[in-house]
Amino acid sequence: MDTSVHHTAHSAYQLHYHLVWIPRYRKKILVEPLESRLKEIFNEVAEKYNFRILAVEVMPDHVHLFVGAPPKYSPSELIRLFKGTSSRLLGKEFPEIINRHYWGKNATLWAEGYYVGTAGNVSAEVIRRYIEESQGK
Repeated sequence: MDTSVHHTAHSAYQLHYHLVWIPRYRKKILVEPLESRLKEIFNEVAEKYNFRILAVEVMPDHVHLFVGAPPKYSPSELIRLFKGTSSRLLGKEFPEIINRHYWGKNATLWAEGYYVGTAGNVSAEVIRRYIEESQGK
C-alpha cells in the first residue's frame, strides 16, 4: 500500500479516503461480469485523475474503495467521479442486467448516499521534514 507523501506544484499531501456505497435498493447485482468490469472502471478513473487505489472490494450489494487523492478533490467529488462514471458505463455495457433490476427514465445503478472516512498518518518527523524542505534547507 502506498502511504508515502505525494506532491503537487504547491502542496505536499497524504490523503486517503475509505469510500463505501451501495446499489439502489441494495440489490445484490455486483457479481461477475459486473464485478470485474467495475474494478476496471475504477482503475480507469484513478488513472485519469491521478488517484491511487490502495484497496478495492466489490461485494454483491456494496463497494469498498480505499483511495488516495490530491487535495484539490473533495470526498464528494471522488464519489461523483467513481459512481457517475461506473453507473454510466455499466448501464451502456450491460443494459440487460441493469434494466432487469432498475427501470424508468431516471434509473441509476447507485443509491444516493455513501460513507466516507479519512485515513493517514503524520509523524513529527514528516512535519519537520516538510517545514525544512519548504524553507529551502
